Amino acid sequence: MRITGLGHAGMFIETAGGSILCDPVIGPTFFGSWFPFPDNRGLDWERFGNADFLYISHRHRDHFDPALMQKHVPKDIKVLLPDYPTEDLENDLRALGYDNIIYTQAGVPLEFGDLTLMVTPLRAPSDGPIGDSSLSVDDGSASILNQNDSHPLDLETLLGFSKPDAYFTQVSGAIWWPMVYDLPQDAKQNFAKLKRDAQNKRAMYYIEKVDAEHVFPMAGPPMFLRDELFRYNGTGLENDAIFTDQRQFLQHMKDERPAQKGYEFLPGTVVEISGGELTVTQTLYADAEIDRIFDEKWDYLAEQRDSRQGEIAAEEASRAPVLPPDEMLAELKAWWEPLLRRGRIFRDGVGGPVRMTIGDLDLCVDFPKAKVREYAGEETSYWFTIPADLVSTNIRDHEIDWSNSIFLSMQFQAGRVGKFNEFIYTFFKCLSRDRIEYVENWYAEQSDVSEDIQLEEWVVQRRCPHLRADLSKTAKIEDGVLTCSLHDWKWDLASGKCLSTQGHPIRSSRADTGAHDLRQTKAAPVA
Repeated sequence: MRITGLGHAGMFIETAGGSILCDPVIGPTFFGSWFPFPDNRGLDWERFGNADFLYISHRHRDHFDPALMQKHVPKDIKVLLPDYPTEDLENDLRALGYDNIIYTQAGVPLEFGDLTLMVTPLRAPSDGPIGDSSLSVDDGSASILNQNDSHPLDLETLLGFSKPDAYFTQVSGAIWWPMVYDLPQDAKQNFAKLKRDAQNKRAMYYIEKVDAEHVFPMAGPPMFLRDELFRYNGTGLENDAIFTDQRQFLQHMKDERPAQKGYEFLPGTVVEISGGELTVTQTLYADAEIDRIFDEKWDYLAEQRDSRQGEIAAEEASRAPVLPPDEMLAELKAWWEPLLRRGRIFRDGVGGPVRMTIGDLDLCVDFPKAKVREYAGEETSYWFTIPADLVSTNIRDHEIDWSNSIFLSMQFQAGRVGKFNEFIYTFFKCLSRDRIEYVENWYAEQSDVSEDIQLEEWVVQRRCPHLRADLSKTAKIEDGVLTCSLHDWKWDLASGKCLSTQGHPIRSSRADTGAHDLRQTKAAPVA
């Protein structure tokens, strides 16, 4: 088996049973904000586009590049479609002319001659753009797991496919916190470090559990080449960004697990595996060029910025004309109010008004009353400032997921009083009837009736209230605070209160015994 790195999460997998093109992206994406790091334009995209199969893991535009696909990927390619609850990704692909679709089933292997593969989707509201997935591949000569951005909860089922010889996984996050937030600089630096540490911790959790001999960090970081975002490259010019690069993570991994082998996986990296033997070569960059990219990163980034402003200008020219404030308000009102009326859990979860300043329009999304109206000067706990051309473009395109456009562009500002509220951002992922109904039903089904477990002196529900991880495997308790290692969410066990966001209480109580073993008991029904 041969795997070629295509940049970011992209890879080209050649097997005894055919080739698979995964998540090809050149960009720029997210309103011209994200470029793959390092530059991947020099690859032979005509060759890689002529694969037997196309796999798009999810709809995030740093994994799904319609312009590249239209130019380099033939329309008759066989498309491996993850088994998602809504048809958004399928609709996107069909709109581009890709109709040769293979409908995969969650966690069910498919055989194509010597090639066996399996797509494992995730379906929670927090998973990517309401959906993320991983790809398992085995051709008899080798087995690999391409986990990319997904954070699976049931690793036992996933690893039941076969033990991977090589493991490809995200280590650098795709999020806008805390960079865009109205915070004192020292607070922003502290939150950025906490976020980087949490991302490293999550990546190491999966690396330890998968326990593959060979590990390839990928899926980030991006390059920010817009002038106003340039300072947020990597860990930031002022140490206030979250984007750990491949070499930095590999050093962290070496410190944590020195016996495990980690490798840089960059555009042009070729990994060949056969019978347990692995070789790694580089076909696009010389070793000295790679060293310079990492050792003199800011110089390299500045050169990329100066040479690629034409791509940024072309993206800006493609945006919609700015709507007048009254027209914009009318459009958003007609679009969002019917969704708010259907979204009872969203209305209760946000619990108050959200202010949005969009160019000359100052509006309020009144979640409790399911209204979109002009801002009337009331106190709000959450507020956004967004350029009017971005919103006008999303209205023109009827973009149903603003996390996959405006928010990941980082071309906005935000503020809040108090904790993170996931219901706000999830609502902005769900700007269609199908999505709002799916997520409403998903939240409604989260009332926990699972068994309880004993962790040290506490009895808690087995499943994490956030995304249902098995706390017998992911929980750590210190000073009465439980932390789930998958996403670093925390709960005060004495009260059951979530310390990371509003809502999501945990069922917990002190055990009757001081024993520190793990015991299981049936949970009492939840009223």
